[in-house]
Amino acid sequence: MTAPTADLLFTGGPVLRTATRAGTGALAVRAGRIVAVGHDLTGLVGPRTEVVDLAGRLLLPGFQDAHVHAVMGGMELGQCDLTGTTDLDEYLRRVRRYADAHPNAEWIVGSGWSMETFPGGVPTKEPLDRVVADRPVFLTNRDHHGAWVNSLALERAGITAATTDPADGVVNRDVDGNPVGALQEGAVRLVASLLPEVTPADRLAGLLRAQTMLHSLGITAWQDAMVGATNGYPDITDAYLTAARDGLLTATVVGALWWDRDRDASQIPELLDKRAALTLGRLRCGTVKIMQDGVAENHTAAMTAPYRDACGHPTTNSGLSFVDPAALRDHVTALDALDFQVHFHALGDRAVREALDAVQAARAANGFRDTRPHLAHLQVVHPDDLHRFGQLGVSANIQPLWAAHEPQMDDLTIPFLAADLAARQYPFGDLLRCGATLAAGSDWPVSSPDPLHGIHVAVNRRHLDADTDVFLAEQRLDLGTALAAYTAGSAYVNHLDDTGTLRIGNRADLVVLDSDPFTTPPEQIGHTRVALTYIGGALVYAA
Repeated sequence: MTAPTADLLFTGGPVLRTATRAGTGALAVRAGRIVAVGHDLTGLVGPRTEVVDLAGRLLLPGFQDAHVHAVMGGMELGQCDLTGTTDLDEYLRRVRRYADAHPNAEWIVGSGWSMETFPGGVPTKEPLDRVVADRPVFLTNRDHHGAWVNSLALERAGITAATTDPADGVVNRDVDGNPVGALQEGAVRLVASLLPEVTPADRLAGLLRAQTMLHSLGITAWQDAMVGATNGYPDITDAYLTAARDGLLTATVVGALWWDRDRDASQIPELLDKRAALTLGRLRCGTVKIMQDGVAENHTAAMTAPYRDACGHPTTNSGLSFVDPAALRDHVTALDALDFQVHFHALGDRAVREALDAVQAARAANGFRDTRPHLAHLQVVHPDDLHRFGQLGVSANIQPLWAAHEPQMDDLTIPFLAADLAARQYPFGDLLRCGATLAAGSDWPVSSPDPLHGIHVAVNRRHLDADTDVFLAEQRLDLGTALAAYTAGSAYVNHLDDTGTLRIGNRADLVVLDSDPFTTPPEQIGHTRVALTYIGGALVYAA
């Protein structure tokens, strides 16, 4: 009896079977799964086998983004895009150009400006007023924790000197208390809640636009870190449900259901209903996202030591814990008992400790369940807490692009952190050495979704082609470890155990790079591009 032949055979190049690259080999696919990995698989070639000559290019598992906002990013691609520059005049040209191109838009909406452009990271309304005075303008910054608005937007929202700051946010003001045109954290909602309604068609178009781009970067699965309405952003669940139902979703997506920090455990039954309703086809929503703190640049990340002022003196502010730590322990214990994975936003070391304490409480109450909790961002981790990741089975979900010298780090972060906190930023190496499982994500549209650029920074601790010092060199990762974080590590976090590695029986979610980064100098890793992306053995992108 003749042995079955392969549908797809890769040959003539390196195959990444483990974190250490294997030599030149071959890999065969049949019915969407890997059926053989070896050196000579020509016996599996039949008349209908598609043979891909790697020609020395690296074959590896598909990348998975463990923390991304795909629908949001896709929608923003169609709005006023301020990414890719830090020049104020260029921002204003783009805003004016977008306004001219959309004369019927009630609001001018966009995103992507950098805090480093403005003194203290705080923009003002006057430049926007000069370029658009007849319509309200609402522009979120690149980390989406703040917004820049014009005078008309403030007027529409009724924000004046008499407006009280929300408990979880700040209206930036001048010395007389008047709003200057910048909003932080929960204060963003004061204006965002007035934006024109985003239609289901808009959200679906954003998802499909994002999916096309993410496939072009080799991403075959992701975890969307904000499924649910929050901070003025619309609920995106309908886009995922429609795409999953209609066969439009080619990626595998884990949706992290948003925990409303203004509510208590009474929302858990609703989360159970959402998990059931939003598990369909390639979509599954068994994760709950809890945002425990803010970001360091606007001094809302929760730290164990207070922020410094512009003169280097300690202030009374050590950041915000959005969920009371005692309540957090109770909530996480209840969610864990219901087999929810919990995905924490934990950026400051106090927030990291509070999240780990919550997981520890859940482990004590429920036993060690396979819920795979993970903490995202991890800008500062206290040394006393590093070992707890491995002990508690908590994955470290890293965003490597942020671990480099740039103005947002050098001008808006380091000067305002206590020295010992500043020296512990993005401790990837320490986390790895202390036994943490590393997963990786981009937080796009906060930063680029390109895994190869993230891998470059994880290895080099500086941006591609940047003429800067290495940022905390002892925290660098080797290339194999960085690749594993974006493949096997994120697959583990996503509970996609038949992906992330090139093992027989696994799904044929595969990426072919245009070269082999193991053979190039480390400082050139980021120039590597994706040539081919496959999902279940089907080609979804070709350069």
